[in-house]
Amino acid sequence: MPEDQHSSPPAARWERAVVVGGGYAGLVTARVLADHFSEVLVLERDPVSPDTGVHPHVPQGHHAHALLARGGEVLETLFPGLRAELADEGAPVFDYGERISFLLPTGYAPTDPVGVRIQTFTRDELERRLRQRVSALTAVRLVPAAHCETVTASAPGRLDRVRYRTEGEDVTEITADLVVDASGRTTSVDRWLGDAHLPVSPKNVIKAKITYTSACYVRPPKDRQDFDVAYQMAFAPDVPRGGVVLAVERDRWMCSLFGVDEQVPPTDDEGYLDFAHSLGTPRLAEQIKRGTREGEIRRYTNTGNEWRLHHKNAHWPERLVAVGDALCVFNPVYGQGLTVAALEAQLLGRLLDRHRTGGLDGLSRAYQRAAARVIQVPWTMATSSDLMWAPTGHPLPARFAHWYNQHVFALAVHDPSVWARFVRVLNMTAPPALLFRPAVLAKVVRHALTRRTS
Repeated sequence: MPEDQHSSPPAARWERAVVVGGGYAGLVTARVLADHFSEVLVLERDPVSPDTGVHPHVPQGHHAHALLARGGEVLETLFPGLRAELADEGAPVFDYGERISFLLPTGYAPTDPVGVRIQTFTRDELERRLRQRVSALTAVRLVPAAHCETVTASAPGRLDRVRYRTEGEDVTEITADLVVDASGRTTSVDRWLGDAHLPVSPKNVIKAKITYTSACYVRPPKDRQDFDVAYQMAFAPDVPRGGVVLAVERDRWMCSLFGVDEQVPPTDDEGYLDFAHSLGTPRLAEQIKRGTREGEIRRYTNTGNEWRLHHKNAHWPERLVAVGDALCVFNPVYGQGLTVAALEAQLLGRLLDRHRTGGLDGLSRAYQRAAARVIQVPWTMATSSDLMWAPTGHPLPARFAHWYNQHVFALAVHDPSVWARFVRVLNMTAPPALLFRPAVLAKVVRHALTRRTS
């Protein structure tokens, strides 16, 4: 197993960090913290071992996941050789433009190379590999079956004392130099703040009306296809059904079907296949028919967007930061969550580097402000689309984004250069401004005028 970069510094600056939550976001953050603390305690409420993949409190873990290109780059920096390790298990690495059959609302996207390389795998395999890597770090101690009862203050203005209980043992209370809330969407941070007589952070909630139903299929022996991903996107108001099938490790397909409002994909084999047949692309139904189902057909409905606006909390305490779903939950249809959590962990590492000589005071609020800037673009992209499913009352920014995307999609199916730009923005390797450069803007305006006069 490749040794992770900077995982064993000769002298850590601070004594102890505690990570509440040992899922994906907690593991990636623990890897970063191991560069800065002598001890990193990861409290995981499920009874996991280093070989555990997705655990019971991650119901969305059994559905198709996308690690955008930017997220893949960050993980490879933090865990050198991870991409090759997954590839050895059969997780394909490919150019986004060449090996994806992408059905836009306006037709199929071009299949020309775009210079954006991604890898597809199951969330289960990814978490297992990360947990093995992080568990092997000298500074990290993973505590399974540990319930975090509360986080309190050792001094005014900070939340840094963690009380937790392990199975069959007494309560343990420790004080940390830094506490990271990586406990996911069920975080108890509101209670921690309330118990400390601190104001609860405001939230921004945008409901998503999408239901997912997913299953994994073993491919027939020697089965080879000319794609590694087939995807049909849902798009308001006329395309309420969609789905994706991903080539993943050990010669399998991971398939997720999704529908808006009443368009709920069934959980029985016949109904599941019928739903796949109803899509505009035949690729998903073909692979479902050809494969052998492995495990259950699972449904997931908790797909809303929820952003805890800690950066707007003027009384946010010292020594506490939040990452991953504990900070911002995205509708998973856009595949942003894994990448954003990795970017947050990377950001935290940079801020710890800057505070190495001046101490940790001020870091927690600086982090929450900077994390908000990381979240803003993917949040806007996701929620602008979700808002358009409401029958009325669409906000002006969402209406404009939807209108602009419609024209970008119409251009992309015939113009590989527009598609390549969209792919880079989608994968967070370029800012959205790339789609508003004069060359693209002129094409959009010309297309809109042509549609208006035709």
